[in-house]
Amino acid sequence: MAMSTVAPKSRLKNPATIIPEAMAPLQALGQLLGQLQGPAGRALSLAMLRASQLNGCALCLDGSCQLLRGLGESEERLFAVSAWRESTRFTAPERAALALSEAMTRLSDRSDPVPDSLWDEAARHFAERELAFLVLGIATINLYNRVNVTTRQVAQDWGAADASGSAPKWDAEAAKQWAAKNKT
Repeated sequence: MAMSTVAPKSRLKNPATIIPEAMAPLQALGQLLGQLQGPAGRALSLAMLRASQLNGCALCLDGSCQLLRGLGESEERLFAVSAWRESTRFTAPERAALALSEAMTRLSDRSDPVPDSLWDEAARHFAERELAFLVLGIATINLYNRVNVTTRQVAQDWGAADASGSAPKWDAEAAKQWAAKNKT
């Protein structure tokens, strides 16, 4: 039996190219988040990947996997993110970041969306500034996920130039530089 293929089509150009005043602050936020380095930076990248999995954002999944591969992440760990609770491949801080990501992404799933026990576990592993980066990073990827899923942004179209000849930047170069700095 032949598998049918779906060719997703964007509903709208990236909204930040339609409202170009939005692009610079979004890129600045991405560059700021890239300042979180080392194990905490890797935990944030995994948490962002998990949020994109939950939200079904193919574009952000593609970008997150590329970034994590640039950090030297193994395919086995990338595949295991979706089942991180059942996996032994993640450190305690990474597990805390993944749990925080799930809670922040699924706010309406329970009456206490981010329970104290979950927050306390994250706070046990990350300093205050690192926690702030985690919260901002997870919130930011949720913003990107919601924009991209709503407008059906297609991963292979993301770097392509639009009709005016300008290419929206996911800031792939900044991601590569950040990955190079954060290889552990």
